[in-house]
Amino acid sequence: MNRDSRNLLVCTVLPTYNERDNIGPLIEGVLDHAITRHLVIVVDDNSPDGTGAGVDEMAQKRNNGGELCVVHARRTEARGLTSAIQHGVDLAIYTFGADIVTWMDCDLSMPPADVPRLVQGIMGGADVSVGSRWVRGGADVAHGAMARTLSLVINGFAMALLGWGVRDYTSGFIAARAEVLQRLRLRGDYGEYCIDLLGRAHRQGYIVWETPYRCVPRTAGESKTGIDLWDYLNRGATMCVRCWR
Repeated sequence: MNRDSRNLLVCTVLPTYNERDNIGPLIEGVLDHAITRHLVIVVDDNSPDGTGAGVDEMAQKRNNGGELCVVHARRTEARGLTSAIQHGVDLAIYTFGADIVTWMDCDLSMPPADVPRLVQGIMGGADVSVGSRWVRGGADVAHGAMARTLSLVINGFAMALLGWGVRDYTSGFIAARAEVLQRLRLRGDYGEYCIDLLGRAHRQGYIVWETPYRCVPRTAGESKTGIDLWDYLNRGATMCVRCWR
């Protein structure tokens, strides 16, 4: 990155559905730990639990200083994680002129205090910066042995097919230069999109760095994945097919 870091705009996209109790602390955490100009874009799929009202409350609180810090993008028809992230990415780049775009889960399993480390990876020369559970210093204490084992198997399969430069292809905790995301649009569902993005970035010669992070249990709400063994296996099989493709 050639521009003065103080002038860079980082946008963090938060795709939400029924995260009322987590969204406020998450927005606060992202903004309070920001190391440059930062905008949070919450893409909410019309959550019935009041998540949107929580976002509006945070926007009123944080935008009062005159600088836009929080944007609420409410979707009433479209649904799904990947399309929500892509919608937020498009707003970040084409509406607000972001230099770097990050995104993360909204259950606080990915610590907002670690977002600056991903951003610093981009500032240090990476094109894509990945929060990784499976490099030295990273860990997954949010999931049980079954989920962790399946994740390691899927990532081992992905590394064998797509390259050993990435160890956590299913991370979902990402930062990237705007130019990369303009060229590589997101495809696939849930963990598939992350495998697809990182695989294509690696193949096209982009510099991908991994930064360790500790995945922790959600503090409120219900998980959207990993309902039972069948759910894990079904999603795992879908991710493996994406690796092969």
